[in-house]
Amino acid sequence: MRKNETPEGRSVRLLRVGEQVRHALSEILTRGEVHDETLAKHMVSVTEVRMSPDLKHATVFVKPLLGRDEEIVLKALRTNTAFFQSEVARRVNTKYAAKLKFLADESFDEGSHIEALLRKPSIARDLDEDQADQA
Repeated sequence: MRKNETPEGRSVRLLRVGEQVRHALSEILTRGEVHDETLAKHMVSVTEVRMSPDLKHATVFVKPLLGRDEEIVLKALRTNTAFFQSEVARRVNTKYAAKLKFLADESFDEGSHIEALLRKPSIARDLDEDQADQA
């Protein structure tokens, strides 16, 4: 860490670089620049990229459109990791080419699960009682 760099500045930099990597990967996938049949057949969203503090590793969270064929898409992404790493290194100006690790983004599934729980009659009734008590 640089002498005049604060922890907040460092985290902002991690977020900024992560967002640049996310944009680069999204562009590569959208334009069909990777020559892979599986990836050509699927729309893939890059939902988030988390960078390690030294910017040498990037965890890439992805979600295929409608969540279909998630394992097949992940395998295709992992098979083409070297291509993605070289393209990201070319487009995002950092000292090191980040090693990419592709993972399924489970946050949508978690959100849907929580929403379904909140809609259950027993939970909704309890929430309504809490709101009535506060009034």
